[in-house]
Amino acid sequence: MDDPIRQGLARGWKHIDAATLSKDEQYEADIVIVGTGAGGGLAAEILTQAGFSVIMLEHGALNSSSDFKQQERWAYPHLYQDGAGRKTKDQGIAILQGRTVGGSTTVNWTTSIRTPKNTLGYWREHFGLDFSGDNSLEPFFDLASGRLNISQWHMSPNLNNLALKNGCEKLGWQYTIIHRNVNGCANLGLCGMGCPINAKQSMLVTTIPTALDGGATLISRISARNFEWQGDKIQALHAVPVDEHYQPRQGVNITVKARHYIAAGGAINTPALLLRSKVPNPSGRLGKHTYLHPSLISGALFAEPINGHAGAPQSVYSDQFVWPESDNMGFKLEVPPVHPVLMATKLIGMAEQHAHLMKQFNNLQVMIALLRDGFAEQAQGGTVELDSNGEPQLDYPLTDYLFAGAREALLAMAELQFAAGAKAVMPIHADGQLYKSWPEAKAAIMALPMAIYRTTLASAHVMGGCNMAMDASKGVVDMQGRHHQLKNLSVFDGSTLPTSLGANPQLTIYGLVWRNSTLLANWLHGNQ
Repeated sequence: MDDPIRQGLARGWKHIDAATLSKDEQYEADIVIVGTGAGGGLAAEILTQAGFSVIMLEHGALNSSSDFKQQERWAYPHLYQDGAGRKTKDQGIAILQGRTVGGSTTVNWTTSIRTPKNTLGYWREHFGLDFSGDNSLEPFFDLASGRLNISQWHMSPNLNNLALKNGCEKLGWQYTIIHRNVNGCANLGLCGMGCPINAKQSMLVTTIPTALDGGATLISRISARNFEWQGDKIQALHAVPVDEHYQPRQGVNITVKARHYIAAGGAINTPALLLRSKVPNPSGRLGKHTYLHPSLISGALFAEPINGHAGAPQSVYSDQFVWPESDNMGFKLEVPPVHPVLMATKLIGMAEQHAHLMKQFNNLQVMIALLRDGFAEQAQGGTVELDSNGEPQLDYPLTDYLFAGAREALLAMAELQFAAGAKAVMPIHADGQLYKSWPEAKAAIMALPMAIYRTTLASAHVMGGCNMAMDASKGVVDMQGRHHQLKNLSVFDGSTLPTSLGANPQLTIYGLVWRNSTLLANWLHGNQ
């Protein structure tokens, strides 16, 4: 199998592994981009093709299909933030984020959904962001779909996803076949561990190689520490290498100077970088209103094997409950891939009970419900803070309003799983059990204490913390992702989203960044 990364390096790509540096270094370019995920990776291609010299900085390592092991024990420490151990400040929510060249696009499950119209309407009403008419994102979604081969999944859903589809059909609930960014997918189900055949059209194998072929420079295993700024302009970016555990390494200082700086490290790391830099923050919103789509989990045992580890991880979703007519917290229904370590860390029970469940692993079907936070006064997300070492931590309060939504989500998933033919359903909750009928499960879930550490919560979507708003008093950046006070700083990642989406975020980020990178290139050309 061809490895485009090793081939590119052999052709002479400019790649610097900062972990190998032994003395101070200084680099210069037209544009420096911090982060190589959905935002930074796409911006690098567009801006390089527009004729600018570009330097990309990535906290993680440069890994490729030749490195991917298709083993959880290798993937989590090598490809995920904090070894897949990132959690909120009180440990109440587990957070999965990528930390490798390509960012989360290298390890995500390929689900690609356009920004819901209800979300865009809310942004227009509350933040003055009008993405209609000449400002529509639809042309940029079309461009991203063409570039990254985003199309509706044409193969039959695996049995894990099929249970979601069958249950929806039985109950008369809405469901949709997912669009995925893949080309030549072998339906292996290994997306979360790095695609071994480069079928996933992540930034790792698409836009980043194009940028490098166009003369861009990639510096991996580097931690951006702070921007040096004066007045309304950034003067330099200061960074350090990381050690073998991806922790900042002292003793070697790296300075990068550019005409324009782009923060694209994701919706926890970007606010942290700006907080460390003590950039102007008159709105008071920097690091605040950070959203997670806090997700509930429900397991079900079927008589026949489900083998949820095999096949496309996500191919069906349901929006039946995303936009409720009541004031309740909406939620989206999906399934995750069912891999042993991922499931073992989430399944309830201990010792014999846990072992008993794991012995039935191949018969386990799993659903997740993604709570739509950010659309109610009671769901204003969390706040990115800096710990004593200057590293980020997300303080995300778990409220009664959120837990009310969590209970509704567990109820909906249990009903759906029984409708799909499950012989027993188990809400993933410290006090949950295996329930053998929908009436039994419904009564039990209604009685479960909804509380931190009792209710299992996880997230793979982080949004907000540097939100867009037309009015500088309501946001950190404007509609083009440009910082309201620092004119040579842009933010091109999920941190600019004013709320959560009620949908998986990667395609929204692609559309926004394609639009804003094009506008930035035009502006820079006009101000040379």
